[in-house]
Amino acid sequence: MSLEVVKEDEEVYSWREVKLASIAELERETAERRRGRDIVIAVDHGPNSKHAFDWALIHFCRLADTIHLIHAVSSVTNEIVYDASQVLMQKLAIEAFEVAMVRTIARIVQGDPGKVICKEAERVKPAAVILGTRGRGFIQSVLQGSVSEYCMHNCKSAPVVIVPGKEAGDESLI
Repeated sequence: MSLEVVKEDEEVYSWREVKLASIAELERETAERRRGRDIVIAVDHGPNSKHAFDWALIHFCRLADTIHLIHAVSSVTNEIVYDASQVLMQKLAIEAFEVAMVRTIARIVQGDPGKVICKEAERVKPAAVILGTRGRGFIQSVLQGSVSEYCMHNCKSAPVVIVPGKEAGDESLI
C-alpha cells in the first residue's frame, strides 16, 4: 500500500483558454515585443474592472508588453458563462491592440477570484497585477470580503496595483 502526500495549501483549479479573434496585427511578433513585460489584469463584467483595464492601457502598458486578462468564474464548463466571458475578452483584446498596440492572452479561470488571480500571477510571473475595486468601505470589506484586498495581501509573485473605481456614470477613460 502506498501513501500519497497531501499538501494542505495546494488547491487544484480548472481553467479554459479563450480563443481570440485572429487579427493579423495581434499575431505579429518582433524582437522588441519578446523583450516586453507580462502584465496580469483581472477583469469581470463590471464598470470598475473596465476602468482598471483602461487605466492600465493608458498609464502602465508599453508597446512590447503582453497583457494577460484573467476572468474568474464559478464554472468553466457552463457554456453561457463561458460565451459571455469570451465576448468580453474578445472586446478587450481588440481595444488593447487599438489603444496600446499590446498583445493579449486571455484565460477564464474557475474558482474564488482572489485565489485564482494570485495563482495565475504565480504562473505568469508578471511585472504587475492590476485590478479594480468597488470602493467599499472598511466595514463592508470586512463583512463581504474584497478581492483586491485579498490579492494585495496574498499575491507574492508581483506587485498589485489597485485602481480605484470611478464615480457612477463614468464608464471609461478612453
